[in-house]
Amino acid sequence: MKQIKQWVLAATLVCGVTAFMTGCKEKANEDNPVQQVTSEELIRTSQSWDGVELPDYFQGRPELVAMKYVFPAGQKLGWHHHPVMNYGILVQGELTIIGQDGKEKTVHEGEAVVEMVNTIHHGENRGTKPVILYMFYLSQKDLPLAVQHPEIPLE
Repeated sequence: MKQIKQWVLAATLVCGVTAFMTGCKEKANEDNPVQQVTSEELIRTSQSWDGVELPDYFQGRPELVAMKYVFPAGQKLGWHHHPVMNYGILVQGELTIIGQDGKEKTVHEGEAVVEMVNTIHHGENRGTKPVILYMFYLSQKDLPLAVQHPEIPLE
């Protein structure tokens, strides 16, 4: 039960960061009275973007990591896999994620994505402007967020 409470707290903290970064705060001034805080659930799932069930939570103390990635136009990220669960919000551009099996998912501005766990894939910015992506990892101390596979060539 304690483990579940820790993960609920961890998820709540990550959701708070997500809400802040997606702009639900409004400034008040004479021309713009204080607005009510709104919320919008972007995603709720127990599967990665390719439909595979996410693994069970780790045992032990969680470590939450928030990362900002910027992909220049035309840039490809090498083949890699994530040993930990992660999800994110794409705040600018479009990012195409390609699994080693050839399955693809294009994430558009404002969309949330749940990444594959322990499945090799890579990302590409096929657009004309930089992609800005915020990712949130549910990890543990000393675990890598991603493991690179430079032995697999990009096309």
